[in-house]
Amino acid sequence: MGPLSEILFLAIALYLLYRFVFNFILPVYKVTRQVKQQFRNMQQPRGGPFQGGFQDTQTRPQEDKASSKPRPSQDKAGEYIDFEEIK
Repeated sequence: MGPLSEILFLAIALYLLYRFVFNFILPVYKVTRQVKQQFRNMQQPRGGPFQGGFQDTQTRPQEDKASSKPRPSQDKAGEYIDFEEIK
């Protein structure tokens, strides 16, 4: 009965190892890889958080100068909009 119990123990151990790898290790690996890829995709259009971040602030004053034209008055406090009641 010794060799049979060793084979049974080995079979159970291999089954548990198989379940652990395919139900825990592999999904964690896939999710980690997917999250890293999403972070790369978010940073890529901006050029990364530290790359080119100062260029945006340097070009904004120029854009502000171009858009500093006098704007029409935004004060609409005197206007009244008539709303109808819904019954």
